[in-house]
Amino acid sequence: MGMILTDEQQAILDGSRGETMAKVMKTLVRFGEAFHAEKMVPVTSRYNHLVTSFGLGVLQPVYDLMQQLIDAGAVSGQKFSADPRPLDPNVPANLLQQLVFKKFMYNKQDFYEGQLQKLGLMDKDAFTCTCYMPEVGNKPEKGEILSWSESSAVVYANSVLGARCNRNSGILDIMGSIVGYVPYFGLLTDEGRKATWIVKIETSKKPEAQLLGSAIGMKVMEDVPYVVGLDKWLGMELDDAACTYLKDFGAATASNGAVGLYHIANLTPEAKELGEALIAPGARLYVIDDQELQRIQDGYPVVWKNRDAQPKLCFMGCPHMSLEQLKTWTDRVEASLAEAGRSKVCIPTVFTAAPAVLKEFEKTPYAARLKKTGVITSYICPLMYMNNPLCGKMPVITSSNKLRTYTTARYYTDDEILARITKGGKHA
Repeated sequence: MGMILTDEQQAILDGSRGETMAKVMKTLVRFGEAFHAEKMVPVTSRYNHLVTSFGLGVLQPVYDLMQQLIDAGAVSGQKFSADPRPLDPNVPANLLQQLVFKKFMYNKQDFYEGQLQKLGLMDKDAFTCTCYMPEVGNKPEKGEILSWSESSAVVYANSVLGARCNRNSGILDIMGSIVGYVPYFGLLTDEGRKATWIVKIETSKKPEAQLLGSAIGMKVMEDVPYVVGLDKWLGMELDDAACTYLKDFGAATASNGAVGLYHIANLTPEAKELGEALIAPGARLYVIDDQELQRIQDGYPVVWKNRDAQPKLCFMGCPHMSLEQLKTWTDRVEASLAEAGRSKVCIPTVFTAAPAVLKEFEKTPYAARLKKTGVITSYICPLMYMNNPLCGKMPVITSSNKLRTYTTARYYTDDEILARITKGGKHA
């Protein structure tokens, strides 16, 4: 049985808005039919978020498609933010690494950014995986229908904001935004948002966000978990600290698994509103205690050529750090350096955040203080940096489970990272 379309949707499919828009609608209809969607629904959010923001030379088919859309006037019905830029001259890279970046990998960056601006980019600096930060301005409301891509942004929008979005590819995402409709299935539906896992947190201390998210992601995979007991550590209000925690937690669930939505009892919007009514019949149980988290961490592979090598670089901010995190980490780095009798970090360290967040950070006294410690701030995507084969060979450390999963970077907890960058390996 085919999808039931409204008169307007059928007209677009039949060519009322031109051949290109007909192809866009046809693509979305076929995509929806593959997931047994019975209808299309309007995209209601003000802004879109696009994942493909890096000008890899091998993405020529994407650029060709984008150009077809631009030439046909099929620009996005919404302005959109996009994932972080891959390059920043302030981030350490030797001459060979720079050559690979500029000549062989991201040699289409300027061209592609020009295409994005023509398609409807919010502004020239709207490049971040944390578009929902208040400084960026792409924060949808509860219940809004989105056409978004990028796993960590989608899971945050669904879970913390209570908006509705499936995990889309970048191309399908922009098509939904252009035509103004998306297929109605999965996480857009009430039934698709019910939890098929109950996760009980029984740790003796506040669990590391990225480690806990990793454990849950690897267990539930693409399913929806209902997490009980985390409010003990986060409270019952989505303040800056809780949102920052859930940003990192969600990114790990989405990258170490394929979670697009989670519910936190007594905290996230739908869990506060509906409680255990969100739990589907027959939901499975997963208990996480200190031992389970340690088991997960111990199971991470070390893919460095020399597992005992001294780190050459540290990345923090995958996903991008919040303003709250930048301030907190400034305090923590200063205090730890003072304790160690040092003035600067002993490992080159990069904190990444959205351009808009960094601009606000620069207005505070924290920025000058952090700079004195030797920490570099940047707007890049650490993952895109690490995709350079010459960078991937380096011993890089991070507290991001997303970066650990997709690259050769080695995971350490926040406390372990702090010790390593301020006191060296012997104190870590």
